[in-house]
Amino acid sequence: MENTKEIIQKLLEAGGFNDFSVDVSPENKRASVFIYDFDVKSFLPKLIFDFEHVLKLMIKRSEEGGVFVLDINNYRREREHLLSEIAKAAARKAVLNKQDVELPAMNAYERRLIHLELASRPDIKTESLGEGPERRVIIKPI
Repeated sequence: MENTKEIIQKLLEAGGFNDFSVDVSPENKRASVFIYDFDVKSFLPKLIFDFEHVLKLMIKRSEEGGVFVLDINNYRREREHLLSEIAKAAARKAVLNKQDVELPAMNAYERRLIHLELASRPDIKTESLGEGPERRVIIKPI
């Protein structure tokens, strides 16, 4: 995965970032990047999506290949924690009110996190409804 780290560093430098750190974990198939240059929070979701897409294309051509997750400035980790809390709260609400709870539209990765978080609960059922960018998770009490 050392080649992956070099690819990430070169991409960041080409993107105009000068002050950053890169940590690649081959066991977890995760790459963590911290950008210290300036506040990137306002465009972080788009940056992660675009950067990860380009990086996957470049790594696919290298000998390392494989699937990995990119996190910049802990955005993804914080988002995963937030989604977990939203899923738990929505499940409690669905069971308490005995009504379906509809979550906002999410991408496939985020919907999968919600489904996995609530999969072990025997008192609710989750399903995805909608098409394209409007696809969302519905939590139903049983």
